Amino acid sequence: MISIRKYLDAPNGVALAETKEPQPSTKPADLLSACIEAYCGAISSMGRASLDACPAAAASLEKALTAVVESLAVPSPESIADADVSVRAEVENWGRSTARHYQQKAAEVKEILLAMVQAAESVAERDERCARHFSSVTANLRGIASLEDISQIRISIEKSASDLKSSIDRMTAEGKNMQSRLQSQLATFEAKLAEAEQIASCDALTRLHNRLWMESQIERRIAMGKPFCVALLDLDGFKNVNDQLGHVAGDDVLRQFAGELKSACRSTDLLGRWGGDEFLVLLDDTITHAEAQMERVSKWVCGSYKLNRDTGRLVLRVRASIGLAEFKAPDTMNQLLDRADTAMYQNKPTARRGEYRGHS
Repeated sequence: MISIRKYLDAPNGVALAETKEPQPSTKPADLLSACIEAYCGAISSMGRASLDACPAAAASLEKALTAVVESLAVPSPESIADADVSVRAEVENWGRSTARHYQQKAAEVKEILLAMVQAAESVAERDERCARHFSSVTANLRGIASLEDISQIRISIEKSASDLKSSIDRMTAEGKNMQSRLQSQLATFEAKLAEAEQIASCDALTRLHNRLWMESQIERRIAMGKPFCVALLDLDGFKNVNDQLGHVAGDDVLRQFAGELKSACRSTDLLGRWGGDEFLVLLDDTITHAEAQMERVSKWVCGSYKLNRDTGRLVLRVRASIGLAEFKAPDTMNQLLDRADTAMYQNKPTARRGEYRGHS
């Protein structure tokens, strides 16, 4: 982790023991700005990486690290020291939460394996019992050959047939019971697996798909070589919502926006939260049809959003800039997303950047 505190504590703002002789053109203020920018970039990357490593435990870490980055917009020795403490605490908490999550999943896998072992043992035990029964019946049948009394032969055959039927009936009943138990266990394990897959692919705040899942869908379509488009949506001036109204209000806006986006998209469109205040829509369309669809979506999702606050209801005017890009072989995923990102910023009005409008 980059240490900004060492930089501040050193004479003239330079950690002499750890840096090379600065060039004459380098100013301490410029160096401090570059260090803080790198520090914020590292923190942001850490938050995004945590989503890939363990989505179930990453939402709180990403949110906390975003707040730390925002607190360094106007850096001071105090804010940097607070940021250092916060980052360490949040990463440690995330590490413990991640460990607990994977311990739970390991316990579930162990439970499945134990159930499989028990089922195998039950089958083996049943087969062994049945084998003993059949061996006994076979021995009785062989003994018949040495009998000379017809009545004794008849009694032995009847007894052997009865024993054989009893063994078969017992096998059938035990098989049905075992099948019922296995079906019940299988249904339980399938439900747990579906829940785990849902958590792994879902963004905790908006309940949309997360970035990792969306990337897998893009890669799949690239491998298939079929035409498709991606649309990147970025909320204009969203940072000011967090700064002026707080993160609770910001989260409310993101949840509402995600709900409106889901309502506006078609059942064939895939959508997810890309990170922060960015959303991604994957459309299995050519660029012409995708443009028409996203124009309709834009009209639907951009507008007034109501927030309930202690001081009363606040109405925000929310807008989003949209960048659309069409896959063209041999595009890589990064090249496709870079084009969408460039188009999005070209469509972002300068006059609206860093601005939001609201009224009670």
